[in-house]
Amino acid sequence: MNHPASGERAPTRALLAGVHPDPHSLLGPHPDPDGVVLRVLCPRAEQVTAVAGRCRVRLRPEGHGLFTGLLPGRGAPDYQLEVADGDRVRRVDDPYRFPPTVGPEDLELIAGGRHRRLWRVLGAHTRELPAAGRTVAGTAFAVWAPGARGVRLSGDFNGWLGAGHPMRRLGESGVWELFVPGAGDGARYTYEVLGPDGVWQQKADPLATAAERPPSTASLVCTPRHAWGDAGWMGRRDRSDPRAAPTSVYEVHLGSWRAGLGYRELARELPRYVKDLGFSHVEFMPVAEHPFAGSWGYQVTSYYAPTARLGSPDDFRLLVDALHRAGVGVLLDWVPGYFPRDDWALARFDGSALYETADSADRNRDGADTLAFDYARPQVRDFLIANALFWCEEFHVDGLRVDAPASMLYRGRPGAPRGWAPDGWEVREDPDAAALLRELNTVLHRRFPGVATIAGACASWAGVTAPVESGGLGFDFGWNAGWAHDTLAYLQEDPVHRQFHHGRMTSPMRYAYAERHILPVSHDDLVHGRGSLLAQIPGDPWQKFATLRAYLAFQWAQPGRKLLFMGQELGQPDEWWHEGELGWDLPEIPGQPGERHRGVRTLVRDLNRLQRSVPALWQRDDSPDGFDWIAEDAAQENMLAFVRHDAAGEPLVCVYNFCPVPRTGLRLPLPRAGRWQEVLNTDSHYYGGTGTGNQGAITAEPGPVPGTARTTLLLPALAALWLRPGDPAPPCADQK
Repeated sequence: MNHPASGERAPTRALLAGVHPDPHSLLGPHPDPDGVVLRVLCPRAEQVTAVAGRCRVRLRPEGHGLFTGLLPGRGAPDYQLEVADGDRVRRVDDPYRFPPTVGPEDLELIAGGRHRRLWRVLGAHTRELPAAGRTVAGTAFAVWAPGARGVRLSGDFNGWLGAGHPMRRLGESGVWELFVPGAGDGARYTYEVLGPDGVWQQKADPLATAAERPPSTASLVCTPRHAWGDAGWMGRRDRSDPRAAPTSVYEVHLGSWRAGLGYRELARELPRYVKDLGFSHVEFMPVAEHPFAGSWGYQVTSYYAPTARLGSPDDFRLLVDALHRAGVGVLLDWVPGYFPRDDWALARFDGSALYETADSADRNRDGADTLAFDYARPQVRDFLIANALFWCEEFHVDGLRVDAPASMLYRGRPGAPRGWAPDGWEVREDPDAAALLRELNTVLHRRFPGVATIAGACASWAGVTAPVESGGLGFDFGWNAGWAHDTLAYLQEDPVHRQFHHGRMTSPMRYAYAERHILPVSHDDLVHGRGSLLAQIPGDPWQKFATLRAYLAFQWAQPGRKLLFMGQELGQPDEWWHEGELGWDLPEIPGQPGERHRGVRTLVRDLNRLQRSVPALWQRDDSPDGFDWIAEDAAQENMLAFVRHDAAGEPLVCVYNFCPVPRTGLRLPLPRAGRWQEVLNTDSHYYGGTGTGNQGAITAEPGPVPGTARTTLLLPALAALWLRPGDPAPPCADQK
């Protein structure tokens, strides 16, 4: 930038340097005894003419892009500017003739960290403002940068020259604002922020609701225009309790479910597929904009913008709408614990540690190149809580799963070893993070009573799903990562060794009711060399598929809601890769291999169908009254058996054989005598098994003690049986 001459007044020098807190006090129209003084800042202009009706006033150049002139009359006339730059002449409205677009009430709420609809005020919003009897269309920009010495707006509407659009600071709120006539939907923009250190930085808008497709980093002006068609779903959701319904979740990475599909194409295919499989919900890995695809969305740079890799924000709305109309709920992974250091995003946004803690570098024990949010700052808490509300209000999502809550609740700093930190780090609880999560759950449940909040793995914190009023964090559910860790470790053992690890299948029941749990077999369990579920199982193909089917039946019968990562329903042999896609061709392989892959998918469909139709599988998920062991200690046989009870006491008996040898003549106690039907046999031909079973029914005889019963059954190798009282339904041809 050219520097003004030393004789210029200090306010003008500050304006041209970009550090004047109120450029509107100098620019635009101002009353004068002789008329109206007009000052205009157009750095690239050769000539500027003010046009007010038939009056044309050529403004005098003062240097460095500043033009001044005197308009006749006492009141500010309706005028436009003719800006000549070479052979190009354009007529524009003056940004500096308009009053602030952020009102005092909003500023007070922002300053106090209490603005729950922050995205409605900050960011970029298309508007029509009155101007002397007419309306002017444009975009109102507003950004919170309390430590900045100056903020300028650059975009494709001003040739990316922020010097022509300095923003004004609105009091002590830390908010900078400017209305730009003519800027509309699709306009790209960034903020130029001057920090206390005197360095200008180019920054994306933290409240942008749309962003350029990576690797580009500009923000986009975007007005939502989607017409929702899910009123029925939303009405039912608002009257429902997410804790009191059968829940099974299909976890999806949208970019690799089917390669090349965007939100609009996914809206045609994903709802139909998930509905056919019978899942109650999908859970999307983070969709907020992120620069590095390999982070899978967990290093967010634009918290209010769905990733442009797959389409526009309205395209994402279309996908959610389509899922709702198919009867499928939408959960979203949400990342309030950390953010990446990219210098164009949130990091040192106003030249200081604004969104992050001053000691963020010390808190990253895992070596990740991320920064920790400063939960002690009210405006940062407000940014995050408003963001959670944003996804629920603007995109109709039905729940948020908070990623990595342990990284929020426990902060590590270099120091003496303490607790579970033997590596020279001191780990302490972070009361500010706990307060944020309690406030989040309180506000979200008040605004959206049917929306679920889910905590990622956080076994060490007591009361994750306890009510806030009793000292808990207030989540509806928490991921039981310990269950997944233990049972998958058992699964990976050779059957001859499983007897020595039997406790991994039984011990999770000791803490099953400590919280309201989701049992996840998530992407976390299937990456970084671990391999898919099928790949983790030892043995030949028959053993792998049989064990996989038995394990899925074990997951669906255990107390807790279910989550399965995409591709496992296909028996996918390869580890998931974010740049690939699922093995859609696997069920189409000719012969027995294809039958086995189809069988796994059919089994998942039937597990979801049975979960909905058999109340014992979900009604008492959170009560010890809903579960009893029948055979807990049959370690040498690799066998487990238990009974689930519904609210009326009706039983479902679940029996498992994780040994590759069938058990003939197995004597088993049952809750009552009489006829029992085999409602599930994972070794059925229908699922790609051998067809070994009990012809669909068994009879239990009264035991020697009143109120007891026993039966003899055939338990197939590496299989699960589910039994219900009553006569069996006629078997399908494929099940005979």
